[in-house]
Amino acid sequence: MGEVVTSTADEHRQQDGEIAIPYSGEIHYDYDHYSSHRKLIRFEIPPRRSYHFARQFRTNTTTGILSANNFLKGIKWSPDGSCLLTCSDDNSLHIFARPDDAYCCYETAPEVHFDDKDSYDSYLVVNEGESVYDYCWYPYMSTTDPNTCVFASTARDHPIHLWDAMSGQLRCTYRAYDAMDEITAALSIAFNSSGTKIFAGYNKSIKVFDIHRPGRDFQQYSTVKGEDGFSGIVSSISFSPTQSKLIAMGSYSQTTAIYSEDNMELLFVLHGQIGGVTQVQFSKDGNYLYSGGRKDPYIFCWDIRNTSGIVYKLYRSSESTNQRISFDIETSGRHLGTGGEDGLIHIYDLQTGEWTTSFKAASDTVNGFSFHPSLSLAASSSGERRFSMPGNCEDGETILNLKGDQNCASIWTFACLANDDCENAAVESAQ
Repeated sequence: MGEVVTSTADEHRQQDGEIAIPYSGEIHYDYDHYSSHRKLIRFEIPPRRSYHFARQFRTNTTTGILSANNFLKGIKWSPDGSCLLTCSDDNSLHIFARPDDAYCCYETAPEVHFDDKDSYDSYLVVNEGESVYDYCWYPYMSTTDPNTCVFASTARDHPIHLWDAMSGQLRCTYRAYDAMDEITAALSIAFNSSGTKIFAGYNKSIKVFDIHRPGRDFQQYSTVKGEDGFSGIVSSISFSPTQSKLIAMGSYSQTTAIYSEDNMELLFVLHGQIGGVTQVQFSKDGNYLYSGGRKDPYIFCWDIRNTSGIVYKLYRSSESTNQRISFDIETSGRHLGTGGEDGLIHIYDLQTGEWTTSFKAASDTVNGFSFHPSLSLAASSSGERRFSMPGNCEDGETILNLKGDQNCASIWTFACLANDDCENAAVESAQ
C-alpha cells in the first residue's frame, strides 16, 4: 500500500518569501458533468500498488545487454484505458495490457511489493532509432476498432512515426525537411481534437500533417511574429477538450502561448515560468491551463479568460533535474497528480489549489504519472541516469545495484465512491 505523506508539500509552500498559492478564491468546475458516469476517487485513503514492472527494463532492448542505467522517461494510459505506453532511455516504447482483474474494487485489488518479480511482461516493444523526444496516443484509440489502435512518436534525426499498437508495425511516416532538404525531427507532437491532424513542434515553428496523407506534405506556421511572438523550441502541445479551436503550446523559452487552431492566430502569451516549459494541459472544462517547467518547482494555473496573472501555483520537487516530469488531471477534473524528485506523487485539489495528499511511489525521480480514463487506477514511472565511481566498471558496462522501486513502473488502485460497499470496505481496509 502506498505510504501517505501528510506534510511534505506544505513544507515548501514558501520559497524566498513568496507564497506558493496567492489565490484566495475557488475555481468552479461543473464536476457533475464530467464525473456522472465515472468513479470518484477517495484520495484520503492510500492507494495499493497492484502491479509493478522493473526487471524487464534492466535489459537494453536494442543491444540485449543487461544495463541498470536504462531508466523510464514517461507513461501514458491509452484513451480507452485498455493498455499502457511507456518510454525508456534505450529508445524503446513498451505497451502493457491492463489486466482483467483491474476492474475489481479497492478491497479485493491485488497488492504487490516492489522487490517481487515483475507482475507481467509487456506484450509489445517498439524500438526507435534514436532518443525519443515525444509520443502520444491517437485520441479515439479503441481495441474494438483495430484501425484506431495506433500511437505516434518522434525521435532525434527521424521523421514522425505512426505505429500499430497491436502488431508493432510501422503504419506510416510524416517527414519534415529543413532548408538543406534534410529530415528534421519534431520536438513535440499531438493529435488535434478531431484526430485528423498531427501538430508537431519545432524551433520557432509548428508543422501540421494530415494523418491521411503521410509523407512530406505539411503546413508550416512560424511562431515568431515581431516582439509579441512566441519564440524558442515548441516543447509541448495541448488541445482544449471543450473549445476545440484552442491550442496551447509550451516553449523552452519559458513561455506558454494560446493559438486558434483554424488559422494559427496567436491569441496571447503567458510569462512567468522559471524554467523551459515541458508540459501544458487544459482543465476538463477548458477554462484553465496548467503548465510545468524544467528545473521549476511549480505548476502554474492560468485562467484563459483572464490572463492578467497566475491563479495559483502547485508545488512539486523538481528544482534540480532537467527531466521532463509529467502531471495529469483525473477524469472528473477535480484533482491533479504529479511526480517529483522526492519519489512522491502529490495530489492537489484544483478547485482550491490546496495540497490534498501524497504517497510514496519510488525511491528515485517519479517522472511520469497518468490517471486511468474511467477506472480508479493510475500509473507512475520513475528513473534517472546514474553514474558509477571510477573503478566500478566491468567490460565497459556500468555495474549498478538498483532497488525494486527504482527505474520502474507501477499501476495503483485507489479507493472510490462508486458504491457504498466499495467505499465501506475501503475504509475498513485502511483502518
